[in-house]
Amino acid sequence: MSETFTKSMARNIYFGGSLFFILLFIGLTVDTTNRMPKQDHRENLTAQVALGKHLWDVNNCVGCHTIIGEGAYFAPELGNVYKRRGGAFIKAWIKSQPTGAPGRRQMPQFNFSDEELDAMVAFLKWTSEVDTNNWPPNIEG
Repeated sequence: MSETFTKSMARNIYFGGSLFFILLFIGLTVDTTNRMPKQDHRENLTAQVALGKHLWDVNNCVGCHTIIGEGAYFAPELGNVYKRRGGAFIKAWIKSQPTGAPGRRQMPQFNFSDEELDAMVAFLKWTSEVDTNNWPPNIEG
């Protein structure tokens, strides 16, 4: 086979393949840009949502939880927890931690004020409104 496969053939395969994948990349980039929602979700940001995001970051919630698929897989996905459980449940759950149930992972007690709890709920509500193209396929994640 080495007699029929020449350097010019290898070069043509290399450049042809490179051109193909560059065009494919550009095409997929254009397709993604066209499919993105026209309305930017950031316009719904409030000071309360920003405080909730700040609390999320400062307390390293992403160290255990995922949010829209990003983060650790130690604890449940919280991208759609507001839709699943509602704001009152989220507040009560955070206040009741740790539960002390044997054999279960425990969330620490953060001792949030009522204002901080409201901000965390606002942030999780805002996150649940992000268009994720129907992912996860069921509401329980």
